Amino acid sequence: MSSEPRVLVAGIGNVLFGDDGFGPAVASALLERGVVPPQVTVADFGIRGFDLTYALLDGWEAVVLVDVTRRGGAPGTLYLVEPDTDALARSEPATVDMHGMHPARVLSLVRAMGGDLRWIRLVGCEPETVGEVEGMEMKLSPPVAAAVEPAIDMVLEVVEAYLTRGPSALEEAQRRA
Repeated sequence: MSSEPRVLVAGIGNVLFGDDGFGPAVASALLERGVVPPQVTVADFGIRGFDLTYALLDGWEAVVLVDVTRRGGAPGTLYLVEPDTDALARSEPATVDMHGMHPARVLSLVRAMGGDLRWIRLVGCEPETVGEVEGMEMKLSPPVAAAVEPAIDMVLEVVEAYLTRGPSALEEAQRRA
């Protein structure tokens, strides 16, 4: 068994609902670049929250989630967030929804199932549209599409910081984000 840390980069979202497809778009483009270190696995989980739950139970040393997140910024604004998994465990019910699960609910379920969420970060993008409200739209809005490449750079920077400096790497990465 390798002593190198295992890192998961997980694209999350529904490509049928406009900007909600941001996570899968970043995961796909990141794989196309071909610059992922060998100890890093990139996967498009789409809306398969149950699959993501079980993947997170697989003992990753670090996890980077990529998804849209509404935080009040301009569409296309990128955020680097450290989810408060303790607060999520208290506020989100650890229930299973076979038709899709919100990332917070996934993290809560992982905690309830005894998973160790040691080092988890979210690279989020402020959406302009999320098709569940506006109707199906199988493309990203222009500001969110323009954020895909910078998000890839942010993911790679966060991963590199973790691989070279370990769990304390967040503070430095956040200062540069």
